[in-house]
Amino acid sequence: MTRTQTLSLAIGVALAALAVGWMAGRATNNSPTASTSVDTLAAERKVLYYRNPMGLPDTSPVPKKDPMGMDYVPVYADDAPPAAPGTVVMPPDKVQALGVRTEAVKRGALATTVRTSGTVEVDETRQYAIAPRFEGWVERLYANQTGMRVRAGQPLLSVYSPQLAAAQQEYRLADETARRLAESDPASAASMVRLRDAARTRLRNWEISDSQLGKTVLVLTAPADAVVIEKPVVQGARFEPGETILRLADLSTVWVIAKVPAAQAAGIKTGQVARFETVALPGQVAEGEVTFVQPVIDAITRTVDVRIALPNPNGDLRPGLYGTVLLEEPGAGPVLTVPRSAVLDSGTRQVVLIETGPGRFAPRDVTLGRRGGDRIEILDGLAEGEQVVVSANFLIDAESNLQSALEGLGGHAGHGTPSGTSEDPQPESGDGVSDPHAGHSMPATPEETPRSSTGHEGH
Repeated sequence: MTRTQTLSLAIGVALAALAVGWMAGRATNNSPTASTSVDTLAAERKVLYYRNPMGLPDTSPVPKKDPMGMDYVPVYADDAPPAAPGTVVMPPDKVQALGVRTEAVKRGALATTVRTSGTVEVDETRQYAIAPRFEGWVERLYANQTGMRVRAGQPLLSVYSPQLAAAQQEYRLADETARRLAESDPASAASMVRLRDAARTRLRNWEISDSQLGKTVLVLTAPADAVVIEKPVVQGARFEPGETILRLADLSTVWVIAKVPAAQAAGIKTGQVARFETVALPGQVAEGEVTFVQPVIDAITRTVDVRIALPNPNGDLRPGLYGTVLLEEPGAGPVLTVPRSAVLDSGTRQVVLIETGPGRFAPRDVTLGRRGGDRIEILDGLAEGEQVVVSANFLIDAESNLQSALEGLGGHAGHGTPSGTSEDPQPESGDGVSDPHAGHSMPATPEETPRSSTGHEGH
């Protein structure tokens, strides 16, 4: 075989091999199964945008790196629903590092508790003033010490009064004369009876009982079990009609006057349960009930006086004792509540952060109701079962506010962004730091995603 024939044969074999390869490749590309798989995968994993790997409020429509050289994380259409304004997205490691905790919104009874200060005072309805209605002298003073305890019927003092002695003598003489003249002179006897009755009426007006009518020295006794709280006289002193000789107080029940802020006094009612604690009696808690709510607000302290009646069988609650008052009001019915730590209150706006998905937190305006213990009522803005952030919410809220501000700026800056980003990817500086303004034009919904981002689906 000549050299020319050999060369021609080799060229023919090569052309045949190329033809066979071309036909096999065309058959593979035209396979319906392969085409469908590629198209389906591309459609299922469509990239919406790329977010900062550290959870910062910065996104990009094209792949980029952060200042640390870390690649931005792609967010796909099938796992990233449109975010509400101010939504914060965090990776799991950052959520754990910040100590973010959530708790479900609960429905149940809310017991309202008001904590304030109070002072023990004498029950005004259990005070007694020993003030004879006649003039005289203290002949002997038995209750001669302030703070002395006396029993009902126990002698307090004996008094001598010429006025009282004259009235008693008049009564005795009239009574004896009326009896003596009852048969011999009925008319005179009737006059003596009228004189006797007038003397008895005068003695009774002076609070002299029938058993004391024949005594020249009058002994005054205690009206109840009580304590001497005032002793303005001494033995041998003269007193005027109506002058207080002794003042007694029954301390078996005492009052506690609580100073309740006006803003918290509206829900306090009589009959409401109350507790009193003081450092002077560690471990002891006295329980009573509200008996009166002052209708007038103190103009200086802006508080309302609430009177609480407390039993004091052992006398431990001494007047003047200062302590803490807890006013408890059972809830009227089941209401939605969250922990107090979940509410961010700026004074003009009340916000909670809800968990909309793993690592996704969005702010929600709420309307607050009553407060009870460590929980607070939610009147509007939340539903039962929603997860609210109860720890580290201040940090998330600050980041949410920053992100909202950046989104507002990004929406304005995006008007000058060219659409051909797939053909002209975002340039990076020599130190690996990309343009810091690239993330400000992130779309809020998949429909607003720039068409150029599809050019990087393969990434």
